Amino acid sequence: QVQLVESGGGLVHTGGSLRVSCAASGRTFSSFAMGWFRQAPGKEREFVAAISRSGTTTDYADKVKGRFTISRDNAKNTVYLQMNSLKTEDTAVYYCAAASNIAYYYTSTTARDYPLWGQGTQVTVSS
Repeated sequence: QVQLVESGGGLVHTGGSLRVSCAASGRTFSSFAMGWFRQAPGKEREFVAAISRSGTTTDYADKVKGRFTISRDNAKNTVYLQMNSLKTEDTAVYYCAAASNIAYYYTSTTARDYPLWGQGTQVTVSS
């Protein structure tokens, strides 16, 4: 069974940058499509970014498009989310998720398509 562990969260000022990582252990990492989701206090979990198993297809929520970049390093079993130009509304717990049943070149923006989840890492953006 794959285990996902996020890291890299923290406190940053508006306009700053942060990179969160998600390390996977267990089965072959390259066989999983990966996604990042976030949940702010009192709000529902929402899609942030996703990357296909191939690594060639990415997808972003409109809120973060142009500011965030998702990438993966299969040799390190890790997926990254580089966050630039951070805003206070980006404050949330960020979760990575994995799915082995999404076609090779495709992604999913739907949380229910991802059966595996990490424990989350807090990102706080202060003004």
